[in-house]
Amino acid sequence: MRTARVAHAGAVHHAVPHDRGVQLADGRVLPESEVVWLPPVDMAAGGTIVALGLNYADHVKELARELTVTTKDEPLVFFKTPGALVGHRGHTVRPAGVQFMHYECELAVVIGRPARRVKAADAMAHVAGYTVCNDYAVRDYLENWYRPNLRVKNRDRATALGPWLVSADEVPDPQALALRTLVNGQVRQQGHTSNMVHGVAELIEYLSGFMTLAPGDVILTGTPEGVVNVEVGDEVVCEIDGVGRLVNHIVAPA
Repeated sequence: MRTARVAHAGAVHHAVPHDRGVQLADGRVLPESEVVWLPPVDMAAGGTIVALGLNYADHVKELARELTVTTKDEPLVFFKTPGALVGHRGHTVRPAGVQFMHYECELAVVIGRPARRVKAADAMAHVAGYTVCNDYAVRDYLENWYRPNLRVKNRDRATALGPWLVSADEVPDPQALALRTLVNGQVRQQGHTSNMVHGVAELIEYLSGFMTLAPGDVILTGTPEGVVNVEVGDEVVCEIDGVGRLVNHIVAPA
């Protein structure tokens, strides 16, 4: 099952895919362009966004000259606030004067059942579903090449999420998914979730070992190699096979 959250005519609606766009819960069918896409997970009532850095072996190699970490390190984990999120077809600001801002196509895992001290063998029973994430980073602001800080990774509307929340039963193996990023229609990043250093089940075991994961929490699982600079006016599309196609546009500061 695939569900979305959209805004239309001053109200927020749940929606499902339709041949002519999206179908709202009240039965109305609208073109995709006539709704405002919201992040498919409602963080208004609370919830934690847990993000992973350097979780693809090829991306670690890509940044090897800038790093003092190895693939044997514990997961590099940081948090985001709900204000960092923007939905499908949303706009993300490139700050004035920066030299290097790049996309990061990521598989996002949405927790469906509380998880505390869960073993990897049981972890997938706690997953509600998956969505696509594009987690932009401004490399100019890094304090210590690639140890994320707030200005790099918690910028307003700089983490695109959506369009659909795809239920876990539609994704039998989250480690068997191809992902790619297109900038203005050109493929610039390609990867595969099998190349994660720490897979989804392992991440849930690790995180739930010291914090309780609650329904609605989101885990962003990192990006593969192939990150490049993006500019104002660029259309950036992140695709994950079986999960969705997330569109975002880069804009100048208002």
